Amino acid sequence: MSDITKKPRFTHGTIERNAFILLVLALIAISIGGIVEIIPLFTIETTVEHVKGVRPYAPLELVGRNIYVREGCYLCHSQQIRSLRDEVERYGHFSLAAESMYDHPFQWGSKRIGPDLARVGGKYSNDWHYQHLQNPQALVPESLMPRYAFLATRPIQIDNIADHLRTNVIVGVPYTSEDIAHAQDDLLAQATPGADVTGLMQRYPKANLVPGNGRTPTELDALIAYLQVLGTMVDFADPSTENLQQ
Repeated sequence: MSDITKKPRFTHGTIERNAFILLVLALIAISIGGIVEIIPLFTIETTVEHVKGVRPYAPLELVGRNIYVREGCYLCHSQQIRSLRDEVERYGHFSLAAESMYDHPFQWGSKRIGPDLARVGGKYSNDWHYQHLQNPQALVPESLMPRYAFLATRPIQIDNIADHLRTNVIVGVPYTSEDIAHAQDDLLAQATPGADVTGLMQRYPKANLVPGNGRTPTELDALIAYLQVLGTMVDFADPSTENLQQ
């Protein structure tokens, strides 16, 4: 009998019947797949282009973002403007990856029951947001948004804000020791009318001052501070940002 007619000794059936061979080959396949998945993580920093103006959230904004996530706002409001003409004309410049580089997790989504909020910062006044969040239908009668009036009576915890910044440092947010040391002062300054905000503005440019009650900042103050910073960090009129891509 010629070699051509001989059946190969190492067949698929052989692999299935031999547990040891199957185990070895499975480990090899898993190892290759793992390497392919893991290696890109070591170069992830090179995939996000740093954009002038993007900074970590101020302490009050960070608390507001946590409330935004807690209340499930991301389920109805995406923060991802695609580079399609109709979206750009309605919402503004398309979203940049760098704008979410300090979000853990980021709030990009694919569903919009309400409008996209990527560029909502500065679009409406603080007073408008206070009224809208407490009674959306008073300003937009056809709105399906629930009321969040209870946030106006819930004070936020400020004693642990420095620890919150330290935790964000662990996941890569570049808060400095100075930021952490002044975290509580910066939070109170942003929500207290007439407070000295010199240090706050040096550490967090373009931080929006919310007209708090002059006593304890509320969850509503924090949420509005977060909404008012969205889309305001990057100056898209700057020629250096004109050709940036996602």
